[in-house]
Amino acid sequence: MVSFLSWVACFCFCLCVCFLSVSANQLPRFEHQVNADGSLSFLVVGDWGRRGRFNQSQVAFQMGKTGEDLNIDFVVSTGDNFYDDGLRSTYDPFFEDSFTKIYTANSLQKQWYSVLGNHDYRGDVEAQLSPMLRLMDPRWLCLRSFIVNTETADLFFVDTTPFVDKYFLKPKKHNYDWRGVIPRNNYLTNLLKDLESALMSSVATWKIVIGHHAIRSIGHHGDTKELIHHILPILEANNVDVYINGHDHCLQHISSSTSPIQFLTSGGGSKAWRGAIDDDKNTKNDSKFYYDGQGFMSVELKQADANIIFYDVFGKVLHTLNLSKQLRSPMYDSFATYIK
Repeated sequence: MVSFLSWVACFCFCLCVCFLSVSANQLPRFEHQVNADGSLSFLVVGDWGRRGRFNQSQVAFQMGKTGEDLNIDFVVSTGDNFYDDGLRSTYDPFFEDSFTKIYTANSLQKQWYSVLGNHDYRGDVEAQLSPMLRLMDPRWLCLRSFIVNTETADLFFVDTTPFVDKYFLKPKKHNYDWRGVIPRNNYLTNLLKDLESALMSSVATWKIVIGHHAIRSIGHHGDTKELIHHILPILEANNVDVYINGHDHCLQHISSSTSPIQFLTSGGGSKAWRGAIDDDKNTKNDSKFYYDGQGFMSVELKQADANIIFYDVFGKVLHTLNLSKQLRSPMYDSFATYIK
């Protein structure tokens, strides 16, 4: 039974921590307060929920240490939150066994913003989206698509699974919960429209988009052609700085000569070591870093600078990306320069 204190905590979260837009024609928006100097820091982990197995617990331990060092504001999950087939119901013990009982460090007792992955769609999607989970653990917030607004950055979370044709055309032995998505064309059209509108209206210094599937990747799954066709042009037209995803169980950074966007993968939250690299030569040439193993990312943002670090399961720094935001006069857009 959910305790009264848990209910109060969740209620206070809804009222005080963030504001949720209820407009049916817009993506839900949450306001997250940042430090007095406008700085913002958070961790990113993906593809994790396995009851602590496949080094999930070890990754969680290192996240706790890094989260304390950086005094993080929140955590981002890039999807595939519960393996192999999502949650069965809102009362599925898998939620506590793979989330609440794993990410126990004090520094991780912050808001978690999560998107759905394809494995989550194999279960009861409505359960994972349900406010009941927030009563069980007030940290949890998972929606299909939404926006987190801060003083320093706007984060746009996008439901990428419905874009991928093979889940509809060749489902194989898996069943997917498409409630809320069918009719698919209408769902995708509205999502793209809302995303484009939100990006166009954003005046944030940093624009970061998060989805489960990669746009660019040299990992096992490679590029996602549907996202390249439908989403990438919208991101490029609206000065998005970074796209972050999971899906490939690895850590990677791709910086393309044909796009100003930095493509980052953080999908090493548990099972990894797939041992497969995509053979697309163009993508390989754009790759700045690739690690076929477990780990996570940290992101530190200031008005003019961003520091992004990839860590392995032992907390070792594997790769660092520094971005410099050159601020122009208000009548012009700002733009980021890739430094390292």
